[in-house]
Formats: sequence, structure tokens, C-alpha cells
Amino acid sequence: MPPKKKDVAEEKSPLFLGRFGTSLKIGIVGVPNVGKSTFFNCLCKQSIPAENFPFCTIDPNESRVEVPDARFDWLCNHFGPPSRVPAYLSVVDIAGLVRGASEGEGLGNAFLSHISACDAIYSMMRVFDDPEVTHVDGDVDPIRDTETIFAELRLKDIEYLTNNIEKVSKVVARMGDKDKVAKNEYETMLKAKALLEEGKDVRKCDWSNKEIEALNKHLLLTSKPVIYLINMSEKDYCKKKNKWLLKIKQYLDENDPGAVMIPFSGALEQALLDEPENAKTYLEERKTTSALSKIITTGFKALGLQYFFTVGADEVRAWTIPRHTKAPQAAGKIHTDMERGFIKAEVYLYDDIVEHKTEAAVKAAGRYRMEGKNYEMQDGDIVNIKFNVTDAKKK
Repeated sequence: MPPKKKDVAEEKSPLFLGRFGTSLKIGIVGVPNVGKSTFFNCLCKQSIPAENFPFCTIDPNESRVEVPDARFDWLCNHFGPPSRVPAYLSVVDIAGLVRGASEGEGLGNAFLSHISACDAIYSMMRVFDDPEVTHVDGDVDPIRDTETIFAELRLKDIEYLTNNIEKVSKVVARMGDKDKVAKNEYETMLKAKALLEEGKDVRKCDWSNKEIEALNKHLLLTSKPVIYLINMSEKDYCKKKNKWLLKIKQYLDENDPGAVMIPFSGALEQALLDEPENAKTYLEERKTTSALSKIITTGFKALGLQYFFTVGADEVRAWTIPRHTKAPQAAGKIHTDMERGFIKAEVYLYDDIVEHKTEAAVKAAGRYRMEGKNYEMQDGDIVNIKFNVTDAKKK
């Protein structure tokens, strides 16, 4: 009897460059003295050194920051539980990168290894002038700085691929077409190296699913998603004007189409951190807003993450999962038994509970759904998992 055709819903989810998981990090990358540590302090409400000299940060600083979400806040206020667990973003403050880092300049190789340990990049671009904060190249030029950073990452990727191509080529020479995985990996690495030598980052190129599978064994530096953060003076940020903004936008449109660019002011965020009790008044007087919430949520999404909620009188919790996660695997985040004995997921939307106020009213309104093992979780789903471990063990 011929095997049954796979259900369309059981097909593999689309592949993307990078690690698949939830313990992912985003690193703050830039040349020295562009405001990385100040930004990290404000983001994580910490106080690490942020001095006016290159390599003030040497070992990377890492912290978790709560992902702001009005839905989570409303659910907590509505259910009033003693336990409230939001989603978190892991952020790493990486020391400044300089020209020649790929060959060991500055603290080059160590810094590049710190970037390698991250899964996405906040690329910090300084556009503020301040004679008291020296620039490593003498003057402020965010486009030059950005080109320096990514040129160094490409050089390191080329070095890495050169060494690994040699290793894999020996397997291909020995096995030929018999080892299709090794052959695909070899051909993909050759293609990636050629593109890097042309000045193209891996993440900007088109790749098939097979090629992505091969690239994800190596997690190249230029394969990581990038968010560009434009660090402005407080005055320019409040006025929404700076001579570099249009130039940066034109540069990114030409060299990284579709890239996310977020202007912010480290000086403004530091002032808000210093006097949190006056933060609201401070912003109102300047007719502006903090950019931190947008930066955090954008970074979280860049890592390919989302979350679903479980709610009740005891706890409201956001459970972080990769995009395209199916219901049983999402249940496994709560407890492995829930994945093993998964029966169904009872799902409703945040908007439904806001409108109808109670789960019973949501059910009565016909907004309560039963989803099976092939259901792909959506961001913000509110979920109850039905499972039976005993039944799951039966064959």
C-alpha cells in the first residue's frame, strides 16, 4: 500500500538564516565612542562604565530587558494575578570595533567572537557632535563607521570560509556525489565566499532552503539580521533634524534595502534614567517620546521570536517561541508532558477578551477555537492546552 501523502499543513516551515531557538541574543555593535554602553545602560537600567576613551568596554556585558507590550499590561491588570512573567530580550554590549579588527587590531579577534555569539545586531551609528567625546577616526561620519564595521565582518567570514572550504573539499573529493549534504555545503560555502569578496553580506543575498541549511551550520557574522540605531543629540532628536539622517537613509536604501533604521538619543534616554520620577514631564516639555520600546520590540522580532499568553487568576505569562512554531511544540515550552500528550490547543485572541471580558463570554460569542497539532501559533494567542500523557504513550 503506497504511503499517504503528507498533509499540506505538515510541510516544513520556511527556513531562515540563523539559530532556531528561544535563547537568542542581540549584540550592540559599533566603533568606539558612539554611545553603545550609554544605550545599554538605559536599555537595561544598569550602570556600567561609559567613558570617553576607546575600548572602555572590554568583556561583553549582557542583560535581559523586558519586552514592552500593552497587551500583557492589560491582561495583568484585568486578571490581577500575583505572578506576572513578561517576555525578555537578551542584549549584549560589545566593545568597539576598529579597522583591522579581522587581523587583530584593537581587541579584534575577541570582539568578533563576541559578535559571533549573538544572533542579531544593533548597529550603532553616531551622528552627534561633542568635543568632549572623541571619535576614534577624528571626526563624525556614520556611513564610514558602518562601512568599517561590515567590511571587518566580511573579512572575518572570508577567513572562516577559506579554512572550512578546505576541510569540506576533502570530504567531497573522497565521496563525490555519494555525500550530497557535503557537496551542497561545499558549493554553498564557495558561493558565499565569492559574494563576500564582491562586498556583499550573506544576509542580503538570495538562498535556497538547501543553501540555508548549509549556511546555518556556520552562522556567519554577515548572516545576522541588522537594525540600525542612529544616536543623535537630545536637541536634534527633539527637533527630528540632523544633517546625517537623509544621507544615512539614502545609503541604506542603496546598500541595504528594507533595513530598519531607528533614530534615538542616548543623552535623552540617560536623562530619563537619571530622574525616572520626572520622566513624563521631561518628555512632555520637549514634545517627544522615548525610542526604547520601539528598539526593544524591533530587536525581539529581528531574532525571529514571538510569544503566546497563558492567563488566569494565578499567573499571566508570555511564553517565547520562534516564529512558525506548531501548537505541540509551543505546549512543550510550558511543560514537556504537554507536548508528549498534546490533544488540542484552545485559542482565542487578545481582542476577544478585551471585548467580552471573560473566557466564558468569549466562548458564548463563538470566538473560542480548537486547534490541532498542525496549527501554527500566532503572536499574542491566548492559549489553554489539553493533553493526556497516558494516551500519548499508547501505540
